[in-house]
Amino acid sequence: MSPEQIEQWKVTIDRMSQVAMASLWRYAPPGHPIFRSDLPLYDYFQTRFKSLGGMTSAISKQIGWD
Repeated sequence: MSPEQIEQWKVTIDRMSQVAMASLWRYAPPGHPIFRSDLPLYDYFQTRFKSLGGMTSAISKQIGWD
């Protein structure tokens, strides 16, 4: 992944709501770029998600299980 693509993902992450982040956390397919530990996006996502409150039981119920 190029530095430009990483920066674009960071912009996307910054614009995501807590619910959107929780949904991505739950439903992202294996190998999704945000959750690859070899990319800096994983830590970036985790920091932002935690700053918004992370996964709560209310959000978990809201996004459900597919």
